[in-house]
Amino acid sequence: MKFLKKLFYWLLFIIALVLVISLFLPTQFQVERSAMISQPKTRVFEYIKLLKNQEIYSVWWKADPGMKKSYTGTDGQPGFISSWNSKNKDVGSGQQKIIAIQDGQRIDTELKFFEPFESTNQAFLSTAEVDQNNTRVSWGISGNMPYPTNFMSLFINMEKTLGNDLEKGLKNLKRILEK
Repeated sequence: MKFLKKLFYWLLFIIALVLVISLFLPTQFQVERSAMISQPKTRVFEYIKLLKNQEIYSVWWKADPGMKKSYTGTDGQPGFISSWNSKNKDVGSGQQKIIAIQDGQRIDTELKFFEPFESTNQAFLSTAEVDQNNTRVSWGISGNMPYPTNFMSLFINMEKTLGNDLEKGLKNLKRILEK
């Protein structure tokens, strides 16, 4: 009985410690990567504004080739929704919706994850003309990690994890567009 009482107090202490530490950790994240693509800006933007093309260059779509996909609306237009559902617990289910397009400049999307956890993040792809035949593409994701789940940021480096995935996706995009 004495052991259970000590165990209970230790558990309370650990929970309290996690809650206190979480007060001092960030609750938001923002990750962005860029790549130079040797193609005119209009060609690059016309390709990246289509969410279905992400299935070709994004590493997340390649994580489960057997996932079920569905689409609603007109791709490349605000309101278009690309949804996925995977039996792979690392992929889960969710949807990406185009929320705004600045023609030739930027596409903003909302990412909703339903499984394995619920969250809503914002993402964008933008283009900037370097010269007539070179375009800088930037890809970013931002979101919230509410208190006290922000404690996980001690173990998951969003900058590194998401950043590596964005870099791989941009390398794939570069390879595809420069063929």
